[in-house]
Amino acid sequence: MRRPNARGEPKEQTLAPAPSPAAPMKMGGAQRRQPGSRRRVAVALALLAASALALLLLSSRFAPPRYGVIIDAGSTGSRVHVIAYRAGAGRGAAFPQLDWAHTASLKANPGLSSFAADPRGAGLSLAPLVDFARRRVPRERWVDTEVRLMATAGLRLLDSAVAESVLESCRDVLRQSGFLFQDQWATVISGAEEGIYAWVAANYALGTLGGDPHGTTGIIELGGASVQVTFVTDEPLPSKFSHVLKFGDVSYNLYSHSFLQLGLNVAYESLHDLLSSPGLKSMATHLISQTKYKDPCTPRGFTRMAESAKLPISVLEPKVEYRPFAHAVGNFSECRSAALTLLQKGKEGCTYHECRLGAAFVPELEGKFLATENFYHTSKFFGLHSKSFISDLMVAGEKFCHGDWSKIKKKYSSFDEGELLLFCFSSAYIIALLHDTLKMPLDHKRIDVVNQIHGVPVDWALGAFIVQTTLNRTDVLHPEVEKASAEDDLRHGERPVHHNQGQPMSFVRQRWQWVDLLHHSTSDRDDVGCGGMIGSVPYFVPKLLVM
Repeated sequence: MRRPNARGEPKEQTLAPAPSPAAPMKMGGAQRRQPGSRRRVAVALALLAASALALLLLSSRFAPPRYGVIIDAGSTGSRVHVIAYRAGAGRGAAFPQLDWAHTASLKANPGLSSFAADPRGAGLSLAPLVDFARRRVPRERWVDTEVRLMATAGLRLLDSAVAESVLESCRDVLRQSGFLFQDQWATVISGAEEGIYAWVAANYALGTLGGDPHGTTGIIELGGASVQVTFVTDEPLPSKFSHVLKFGDVSYNLYSHSFLQLGLNVAYESLHDLLSSPGLKSMATHLISQTKYKDPCTPRGFTRMAESAKLPISVLEPKVEYRPFAHAVGNFSECRSAALTLLQKGKEGCTYHECRLGAAFVPELEGKFLATENFYHTSKFFGLHSKSFISDLMVAGEKFCHGDWSKIKKKYSSFDEGELLLFCFSSAYIIALLHDTLKMPLDHKRIDVVNQIHGVPVDWALGAFIVQTTLNRTDVLHPEVEKASAEDDLRHGERPVHHNQGQPMSFVRQRWQWVDLLHHSTSDRDDVGCGGMIGSVPYFVPKLLVM
């Protein structure tokens, strides 16, 4: 490193005049020239350092990618994410650098919760997803590619024993996948954990992860079965809602909570239970075999008989059935009021100084927010811009709800009837959630409705992957805080303990033949056969969505 400079200094000395009475003056001149020499040394060292860094970056960029596989087992379907990445460099060294050219996903319907009566079928439903991942990941990388299954609200709603049987069926398939797998990597994640992972993904995409906590952006997700709210706050929180996330030396004090059964699809199901229930006793008194109830969340002109239902024995004589008719009246204000009733259900059990959503504490929303999933799909349907979302959505929703069904079907002929039926309710439900419940102003400018940021999907599965790949430098959650909530029970490093000891939720039961709004933009088109083998496990899945 120093040889060029060593040769340069003797060269200067040979050019100096022989010593004389004025030699001290001459030597002083030589000494004055030494700072220039030091500058050249500094410049050379800087160039060498820059070259070394450039070589490091180039070698990292062109090195073969590593892979991770995350299976998002949601309420309406399971999606496998095959994520290619390289080690981070420079300022982003703490986080993986994603390789989108080799990253892909695939979705299979239905969700794992639909296999409550046939747990073995749950594992079989994953087989084509695993096969897809095996074809995306080079065979030589299978042995060091982790595969993890994380189930969300659909399995949270199942009885714990049933959920465990479903997961064990999935483990049987994952053990034979050829990927790196441990039994505890197939689990039901808590709602708070799901929200935190989504928050990580959003702030990773925004470039704010690892920086000033007050520079981060909160996230509100409206899924099919639950709602997640996660953001940094300085407000003191009850332990049930307080979570600490650490990246390196930076700690984030997060509010995060999941509101089960308040997701759009489950809320729509609850809506018709709510609307059809008030007339039961009067119907029983008059022994009328059929009745009608007003449905303000469906545009006028729609006529369809709802499913058969049996009255409880205590209300009507056994074996007497009725078929309630939903009479569509298309009234946005009344639909919004009904939605608010759903959101406030259980508020009488509030034990905090304020409960905005049911009996749960929600602090004042601070800073900027992203609204994702069904917020985005509803906004996209109405052709709205993200910034003035709330006020514009109310106008668009009112117009849609008060429209004529025949004209709506003609205008949106490319949409399935079940999808169209949801948009009146979804617009009113979102207004009731964001404005009436969470108190966001109608002209709120700090909320963006998105599903991607700079091409990066705002997906909790991506956040889970980022946390897992940086786990040695990241403290994700405080286990003792998580265990304070029965709904958000977490066990770290152990076989999962499932919660919510209620009756299984069946997503086969449908009022209208509605379909899930959670459409995703296509990121990969890959022909997938409908049958095959994973190890010794044969499979056949008739319906797949390649994304």
